[in-house]
Amino acid sequence: MKPVRSNPDRDDITLPRMPSWVTSPRGEALEDVAFMSGAALGHLHLVLVRTDVPQSLLRERLALRATEVSVALSGRPERAADLRDAVQLLRLGDQPGPAGELYQNWRQAVERPVSVKALHRALPSYPATELAAWLDQCDGRRTGQGGPVARAAAVLEAVLSDQPRAEHLGLILADVALAQSLGWDHVVPLLGGGLTPRDLRKTGEPLRVACHHAVVGSAIEATRMAADLARRAARLKAVTPKLRAKGAGQAVELFLTRDAVAPAALVSLNSDRAARRLCDRLVDLGAVRELTGRNTFRLYGV
Repeated sequence: MKPVRSNPDRDDITLPRMPSWVTSPRGEALEDVAFMSGAALGHLHLVLVRTDVPQSLLRERLALRATEVSVALSGRPERAADLRDAVQLLRLGDQPGPAGELYQNWRQAVERPVSVKALHRALPSYPATELAAWLDQCDGRRTGQGGPVARAAAVLEAVLSDQPRAEHLGLILADVALAQSLGWDHVVPLLGGGLTPRDLRKTGEPLRVACHHAVVGSAIEATRMAADLARRAARLKAVTPKLRAKGAGQAVELFLTRDAVAPAALVSLNSDRAARRLCDRLVDLGAVRELTGRNTFRLYGV
């Protein structure tokens, strides 16, 4: 996707809203929902090429949303705050636990450009050849299964047929297939955050209809999230010249790419004390938020 450049000096960044006829869809016929999802994806594509949107951060936030769905499907109680703790507060040699592992799967899936090698890195429990086979056997260019959402639905159905209890695997691969079909460089979690347990029990046309609905809902949410992050990123960039700490620039870049940051991760600040002081300063300036509400083991994010 070719980036669309914007004026970096603007602090009133606005993104075009999704048309109301997309946000209030009617009908359940396949051709109707397919039209709506195509319109939603076309609008989202324009958002994903804007340079004023912190794209890596947007993908991480959507990955967190998708992980909450995957964790709920596995019957576990963890939510966003628990998932952040499970991954961001890990020490060397620690294991993240089942929910944290799911979060790592999703984060790594969106981190690198789409490829089987990157996908295997995100899902090391599955051989690269097996991952490629699931994607290849449902390649719409060869099977005639239609557009991007139809291909993603076919991949999801194939994975769940082979691995009925691996919902997160099916959802990640479905979003990979969607990104590949749309020509996107990175996975953007849409189906992973939009499908319900009931949807995942469907097959054939009912599953395709559910996937189209999920894409519309997730594209609307992603557009709203992108607009919010663009404004927050602009604020953070605007206050960066006020930061006197050595290494503050590298720290700011980390905030613009990660959903949550622990002060210990700000290695450019040279000390934990300097990192904590910078985080508190950014909170005072209204540029980042403290995400935990705790006095210790705090996490910060745009």
